[in-house]
This record gives sequence, structure tokens and C-alpha cells, in this order.
Amino acid sequence: MTASPELRTLPTIPGPGRTDVPDVGAPRPGSPDLLRSVFRQHAAGVAVITAYGERPVGFTATSLNSVAAEPPLISFGVGTGSSSWPVLAEAEHVGVHILGEHQRDLATTFARSGADRFAAPTRWRRGPEGVPVLDGVLAWLVCRVAARVPAGDHRIVIAEVVAGDPRGDGATAPDAPGGGGRPLLYHQGRFNALRD
Repeated sequence: MTASPELRTLPTIPGPGRTDVPDVGAPRPGSPDLLRSVFRQHAAGVAVITAYGERPVGFTATSLNSVAAEPPLISFGVGTGSSSWPVLAEAEHVGVHILGEHQRDLATTFARSGADRFAAPTRWRRGPEGVPVLDGVLAWLVCRVAARVPAGDHRIVIAEVVAGDPRGDGATAPDAPGGGGRPLLYHQGRFNALRD
């Protein structure tokens, strides 16, 4: 039987003991450093999570996920050593804010330890269920906390959406009056904008 010239042979998958393929390097053992190094390659959207206890609290999150549509559930991770954790550990509701590319400073403020995150120039108001809602974001949700799942030195918070606005308010979005705009991303340890 003669092989057709159009057919190509698939490359052989390297196996143990193969010497005809280049070495791509030995895998590193699992560690916090390995996890951080790998996830620097993963671009993630940037959100700010807020809650209200005796005072408003909030932090920048890149771990926000949509979990289910029915019921509408989201999740995010929060470190138990975070200054926001004591309030989030008790909060019945949280705010979830999707940041635009024009909000790098806001993301940095909510990521900085010891910062007065709700002082000027941060603009916010009390929203549904008393949750702090940030002005000028691309979109926001208020969610009822359904579970806090232990995960190492973090907790995975699962929450059900109870209110929100998919258009934010656009108050400070220079290219998006009334909402919309382009999202802020986190990649290679920095806040970035989408490139055309």
C-alpha cells in the first residue's frame, strides 16, 4: 500500500527514555513560587470586592468567577490575613465591581496594605443591602454570601447575586459615558489594558 503524499504522519509523543526530542527542562516541584510564576502568565480581569461592617472594607481581586447561572452564583478568594477578612467573615452581603482600564489607580489603592481605601479620591455610596458601591465602574453586583469554603490560607466565598447594574454608571469612564468601556486586566504582576 502506498501512502498518499497529502497524508502526513502525526508527531510521536515523547515517552520515558526517548532521546530524539529536545529536553524542555525538568518540571519544578509544586510550591507557592511555582504557582505565582505560572499565574503571572494568566491574564485575569480585575474586580474590587466590598463589604460593610463597623466600617467599609474592600480589596482588589483577580480571582472572581461566575459559578452558576441558576441560581446566579459568583465566587472569589480572600486571604484570611487580609485586613478585609474580619468583616467579610461575618458579612451577609458583598459588592462586586468590575474595573475599567481607566481605573488602575483605584485597583492599586484597594490592593495596597494599610491604605484608606474609601477616602478621596475614591467615590462610593451605600447601595442595596448597605453594601459600598463604587462609582465609575464598568459593572457592579451586590451578592448574598452563601458559603465560605476553607482553602489553605484563603477562603473561597460563594455568593448569590441579588442586585446590580451591568452598565455601572460610567461616571469616570472617559470613553464610556453611561457605562461600558474596556476592562482592566492583571498580567505579569501589573495592571494592563487590552491591546487592539
